Amino acid sequence: MALNIISNYAANVAHRNLTASDTMATRSLAKLSSGTRVVSARDDAASMAIGARLNATTESLKTATVNVNQANSMLQIADGGMATIDNILVRMKTLAVQASSGNLSDTERGFLNDEFVQLRNEIDRIASSTNFNGIQLLGDGGDVALEFGDLASGAGGAALVPATGFDGFAITDNNYWATDANSNTVTDNNFTVEINELASGQIIMTVSSTIDGAADRSQSIDVSDYASGGTTAISAGENATLNFDELGLSFTVNTNFSATVTEVGAGTNGSTDFGSDTAFGAASIDSTDNTVTMAADNGQQLQQTVDFQVGAGNTANDRLAIEFTAVDSETLGSGSNGTQDSLADLTANAIDTAANAQSAVEVVTRAIDDLQRARANIGTYQNRLDFAGQNLASTQENTESARSTLLDLDVASEMTNFTSKQILVQSGVAMLAQANQMPQNLLRLLQG
Repeated sequence: MALNIISNYAANVAHRNLTASDTMATRSLAKLSSGTRVVSARDDAASMAIGARLNATTESLKTATVNVNQANSMLQIADGGMATIDNILVRMKTLAVQASSGNLSDTERGFLNDEFVQLRNEIDRIASSTNFNGIQLLGDGGDVALEFGDLASGAGGAALVPATGFDGFAITDNNYWATDANSNTVTDNNFTVEINELASGQIIMTVSSTIDGAADRSQSIDVSDYASGGTTAISAGENATLNFDELGLSFTVNTNFSATVTEVGAGTNGSTDFGSDTAFGAASIDSTDNTVTMAADNGQQLQQTVDFQVGAGNTANDRLAIEFTAVDSETLGSGSNGTQDSLADLTANAIDTAANAQSAVEVVTRAIDDLQRARANIGTYQNRLDFAGQNLASTQENTESARSTLLDLDVASEMTNFTSKQILVQSGVAMLAQANQMPQNLLRLLQG
């Protein structure tokens, strides 16, 4: 071909090939540094799309495995609670059998009955308090709230205000206030506060509870010393706490409480008692409006089923519904069809006579059977979750392998390719240098 000064065709060819070699070497380097065969869609659009879906599935399966482990933890907590209840039932049957014997007097049976009733209450406490992250496992929860306000709100308790000495109230035993056998939740549970002067001159504060709309129990505290000038009088700006443990309540009172106690003590024959006076004190407060009701927290109810996501999709097969059975005194003993007497039906005189004790033996025996059915149900789901976890592990492994086949880089092969591209780049650089030297030959002609 002709030699000319203006154009250097050989250098252009060398430069084009060098650029191509450098581009391929750069792409190869990108793959080696990232460890993936498909860095961008230009490498393999189909594999990138499939790989992205497989990668999302793999990560979802990892989360599903965590869900399975959490479900197993939940069931383990439920099983642990049932194991404790089982021990209690064994003890209750022992007491019932002992009380059935004719060699005991009613006095001894009374001792046994007290323990029997307390153990039944403990079953309810365990069933109420056993939960996982706020989800009830063995029975309805014990969370309740105070429905407190003024007369305009219809909630009542207008007399229990800072002006009469009451700064606040707290529920210290939710399980007690959650007790409710009817369908009205806990809104028919309430307590009233009275402060009365006795004939002896003592000032007594009495709190009475109502459960299911019926009077339940009351507790009294001598507050005589809280009167102004008394040994426990409350100074301005200070507070005191009155605990009514039997009712699961505590009251925070201020200096006005001392004034209220003093006002009650200044009356004659209870003429200014708090809780009966419609014009109490200088403020003429209607102290008969002294009732505070309870409000249910429905989030603490036992759910019949809890759905766990154990798959990566959005189908019924990707979820596992775990059923929970209540194991409180209302349920245990009622039998598989729920028509027989339960532990709660034994009332407070469960084993105070030989006849009652003999009936209690049958009820506790059924309760043990009911508990074992509920516990076996938990065990079934635990085994099922174990197999679900094994399947997730296998699926995750195979999905990861499929994604790896599509996207992961064969380092040995790509390193060989990169070495080839490096040689081409080095060769291109050398040849471009040679091509740039070719115009120098024309100088010899010009110098001739």
